[in-house]
Amino acid sequence: MKTILIIEDEPEMRRNLATILRLEEFHAITAENGRTGIEMARAKSPDLILCDVMMPELDGYGVLRELRAETATEATPFIFLTAKGEKPDIRAGMNLGADDYLTKPVAKADLLAAIRSRMERARQTAVASFSPDFSSPAPLEKTFHLTPRVAETLLWVAQGKTNGEIAIILGISEATVKKHVLDVFEKLGVETRTNACLKALEALSGPGA
Repeated sequence: MKTILIIEDEPEMRRNLATILRLEEFHAITAENGRTGIEMARAKSPDLILCDVMMPELDGYGVLRELRAETATEATPFIFLTAKGEKPDIRAGMNLGADDYLTKPVAKADLLAAIRSRMERARQTAVASFSPDFSSPAPLEKTFHLTPRVAETLLWVAQGKTNGEIAIILGISEATVKKHVLDVFEKLGVETRTNACLKALEALSGPGA
């Protein structure tokens, strides 16, 4: 049974999320603030973390920053679930390493789809024995002879981001992102996003990465 840690300061929201997940046969554990959430993440090693942004003790950005800095939790799938849905907020979360950013209120189906998608991606990365370094697109630029902007786009594709999310992160239009992704397909000789992602993960896991 997969364990999901819910870090949420609103008691009703925390209980509702836990109930939804338990009905879907997840093991849901909860924390009422960011500081407690970090302690539980260290102690329980959850398979995924759902975290609010605005919280007492330590906000969600602080939680993510600390967990991404620790070896044991640096790759744990992390989803922000919050009322802060403006583009600068989303960009801030993604740049810190969030895997997804869901705006309250979120439909049950969307929540579960995001959770399962991020868990599946984590599983595929583990099975392939990749240890990617996402700190720079330079290895992608060098390996595949990409322009800096196209390499940066591929870096975010490799982290499971959608075209819309990449557009927000890079501050460009979604149409431009789609063009960059097509350039990636051509340069890498692939036809699907999954194959591009796997090639990128391999390059980012290499000795020069």
